[in-house]
Amino acid sequence: MTAYKPGDPTTINRLYGRSKGKPLRAGQQDLVDTLLPQIAVPLEGEVTAEALFGYDRPLHFEIGFGGGEHMAGRADMLPDHGFIGAEPFINGVAQALVHVAGDHGAGLPLGNVRIHHGDALEVLRRIPDGALSFAYLLHPDPWPKARHAKRRMMNDGPLDLIAAKLKPGGEFRFGTDHPIYLEHALMVMRRHRHQFEWLAKDANDFQTRPAGWPETRYEAKARAQGHEVWYFRWRRR
Repeated sequence: MTAYKPGDPTTINRLYGRSKGKPLRAGQQDLVDTLLPQIAVPLEGEVTAEALFGYDRPLHFEIGFGGGEHMAGRADMLPDHGFIGAEPFINGVAQALVHVAGDHGAGLPLGNVRIHHGDALEVLRRIPDGALSFAYLLHPDPWPKARHAKRRMMNDGPLDLIAAKLKPGGEFRFGTDHPIYLEHALMVMRRHRHQFEWLAKDANDFQTRPAGWPETRYEAKARAQGHEVWYFRWRRR
């Protein structure tokens, strides 16, 4: 008998980690009550650009968007593209809604973002194969203990699913500041070289944040704590 049961997030079918933290501020709660229902990903049916935005457009998907800084930044850069973000932590969803609503008047509302409060895999499975132009996994929980490695999103099952949903030439971006997760992710990605081409010519390509890659709060926190941050881009073959 083995010490740990095999599996990954596609087979465990369970969310780990916090779903809520400190109480939401009044303005955040109002956005959860009013804006979120308007831009929520439908709970059933295919998830397509046409269904979400009314017409075909390049589609992006962010797995666990945290506070939504990256998703909102990319959506602002690319107003003709459609962005889907999934996040189980309600406080993160509330902060993302602030960005979508225009940051209290500091910017314009974003009409090209749709949000799923829950498990990213639930939505990803309903996206047609070959429909995504970009997929993002930025600073996910590293689950550093060996017995928790099966909880990491960088595993064979999720990567096969991401590969299926990306169109040929589509891009998968991954960022982390955790050395254990970094080592694990590179080990797993070596098994998926038939699906992904690593877009790095030298070390500078993954040690420097690329242009058009907005900083997340987790990245900023990691840098403030003196951590090194790594950025990876893979192209779907």
